[in-house]
Amino acid sequence: MAKASVFVLGSFVVSCSAKVSRFPRPGESLAADIVTIEPGGKGLNLAIAARRLGAEVDGLFAVGDDLASSFAAPALEQAGLPAAMLIRVVGKTGSGVGFTDAQGETCLAVDAGANRALGTEHVRASADRLAACDLVMAQFEIGDAPIREAFALAQRSGIATLLNPSPFRPVAPEILADTHILVLNQTEAEALAEQILPGCLDPAEPARFVAEWGPAVLSRGPRLVVMTLGAAGAVALSAEGATGQAALPVDSVDSLGAGDAFAATLGVALARRRSTAEALLHAAAAGAIATRRPGVFEALGTQADIDQLIGTSR
Repeated sequence: MAKASVFVLGSFVVSCSAKVSRFPRPGESLAADIVTIEPGGKGLNLAIAARRLGAEVDGLFAVGDDLASSFAAPALEQAGLPAAMLIRVVGKTGSGVGFTDAQGETCLAVDAGANRALGTEHVRASADRLAACDLVMAQFEIGDAPIREAFALAQRSGIATLLNPSPFRPVAPEILADTHILVLNQTEAEALAEQILPGCLDPAEPARFVAEWGPAVLSRGPRLVVMTLGAAGAVALSAEGATGQAALPVDSVDSLGAGDAFAATLGVALARRRSTAEALLHAAAAGAIATRRPGVFEALGTQADIDQLIGTSR
C-alpha cells in the first residue's frame, strides 16, 4: 500500500449526539435511546479517519482554556495523532449537538468557539510541516483565512488540496481556485450552485450536476468535484468525465460521521494514486462503515474494515 501524508486544517469540538425515534418538535422534549458525548469536529474526524487508514497525519487544531479543552490531548493521543497539532488559545472550546432519528437521518448544530481563532499566522508557522505532506484537507468549521493561506502554500508547493465546505458558507473564489478536490453533499451542492450559477434548477440532481453546474465549478479551479448522495451513493466529475459509485449496504444506526469518513478516505486514496473509481469505492465503504456504530470517534473504520466490506459486497 502506497504511503500518504496528510495535513488537516482541523476543528475540535466536544460533541453530544442523541439517538431519537424522531426529531423533536419546537418546544418538545424527547427521551433518547442513547446519548454519546465524545471528542469530535469535522476536522478531528478527517484526521482520525485518515490516520486509521494508515496515513501519516499532521495539522492544526485550536482549543480554548476551558474545561472542555481537556478532552483534546487524550483524544489525539488515543487516535495516534501528534500533540503538536494542538494550539491553545484564550476562550471557549468548540462544541456541538446532533440528533439521529430512527431512519438514520441527522441534524446538528455547532458552535465553533476556539476554532475561529485558528489564523494565518498559525499556518505560516507550520509551513514546513505542511510542505512535507501529500495532501492538505480543510473544512468550514474554521475561518477562511487559514484555509486561504494553507491552500496557497500547497499550490506553490505542488501539493493537492481537498475542501469539504461544511457547514456551508459561500466559498471564496480564491479558495475555490486553489482547491483540487471538492467534496459536497446535496444540500451543500445546491448552496454552491446558487452562489456560482444562480437560477440553476435542481442542481443536486445527478444528471444536472454532470451536465450543468459541475462543469461551472470545474471552470473555477477544482480538478475533481464529488457530490455525495446519501443512500444513492456518490457521483464525481472531472475533465475526464463523470464517475458514479453506488452506496454499499450495511445495517446503519447513525450517519453523523459518514460524510467525514467519505471525504478523508477519498483524499487518502487519491494521495495513494488510486483511480477516481477506486477512490470513490473506498470512500463509499468508509462512509458506510461509519454508520454502523453510534457516534463518530469509535465508528470510523480502518483500511482492513474497508477492504473487508468491499470484498463482501462484490
